Amino acid sequence: MIYIDKEYGLEVWGDLACFTRPELKVERVSYDVITPSAARNIFQSIFWKPAIQWRITRIEVLNPIKHFSIRRNEVGAIGGGKADAPPIIAADKRQQKNSLMLRDVRYRIYAVMEYVPVRDRKGEHKHAPDANENPAKYQSMFERRASKGQCFNMPYLGTRECSAYFSLLPDNSKNGEDLLQESIDFGIMLYDLDFSNPSNIIPMFYRAKMNNGVIEVPPITSNEILR
Repeated sequence: MIYIDKEYGLEVWGDLACFTRPELKVERVSYDVITPSAARNIFQSIFWKPAIQWRITRIEVLNPIKHFSIRRNEVGAIGGGKADAPPIIAADKRQQKNSLMLRDVRYRIYAVMEYVPVRDRKGEHKHAPDANENPAKYQSMFERRASKGQCFNMPYLGTRECSAYFSLLPDNSKNGEDLLQESIDFGIMLYDLDFSNPSNIIPMFYRAKMNNGVIEVPPITSNEILR
């Protein structure tokens, strides 16, 4: 794996957000701030290729943390995925559930692009890095897309109904004046999922601490990551 030193920043915001706690499965309850995995998904929605991956380094919280509760109808069943599976009648399976969500969120998220050789389905390298697949090419592609507001799919804040808007930050733009001036220990929070073994996807956690609006995200190799 080749690590790329250049750090990119995005300012992201939205009317609604829900970064669901995995331990609460019946009704959705959001973490107080965006998780590293949700931040990574925003970068990936703008640009992703098999040869690169995004690693979140820093999260800055700009707006006050505001919760609100919403009750809505959901279908309490899932289809079997087969052509001959019986249909699901929504009226018969309808359930009312509460969701504790966030509103009026705004963050600055920072990440570095890590370059990895392409692998085949067996996990073996197809080829080593070469001149035709270099980090500078991917950096240029991301910068062009992010600066124009382009994305492969609409980024979202935790769940797909919570659309996210974004803008690319200028290089080295870390302005502490507009940060949320609060320091909070959020406790154990979802970090990301380990997809190294597709048949056994493992959740990873870390202790998220906000210091005057800033959350420093440890690398995946850190001892701070809990599996």
